[in-house]
Amino acid sequence: MRYPQRGGLTPERQAFRERIRLEAAEQFAVGVYSAEVAKDLRVSVRSVQCWRRGWHDLGAKGLRSAGPVSVLKPSEALFAVLEQELPKGPVAHGRPDQIWTPARVKTQIGRRFHKSMTLSAITRMLHRHGFSHQVPARRAVERDEAAVAGWAKETWPQVEGPW
Repeated sequence: MRYPQRGGLTPERQAFRERIRLEAAEQFAVGVYSAEVAKDLRVSVRSVQCWRRGWHDLGAKGLRSAGPVSVLKPSEALFAVLEQELPKGPVAHGRPDQIWTPARVKTQIGRRFHKSMTLSAITRMLHRHGFSHQVPARRAVERDEAAVAGWAKETWPQVEGPW
């Protein structure tokens, strides 16, 4: 089941759904048919059949919530450590150049924290904390910033002209 809020059920909603399943278990114990349970709890018959199978195999334990299905977001403390590592640059972490890609950040998170995240989750996390996707400007070592600024200020307006 997908949700537009980029996640699964909230803990409150998850607890509510678990209560519904446990109410169904009470009716299973009495011998109520699946169609009647579905009508009473306002769920599909197919869901009730799946619940009944779990209840039959494991009892009420088979109807308990399995917990959140999504990977938890990294804590603020974990991100604070990552935020100290990123400015050191990829070269300090064994990369050949100075470009942080989401894949490289994922590898760094895996090595440093032994956690796994998807590339889209990493991108969202970085954007949430003010990082953006940037490609470094490749500039010549001999570049003279003062000369470039002077050219842009004095020469370029003459070349551009009032067309």
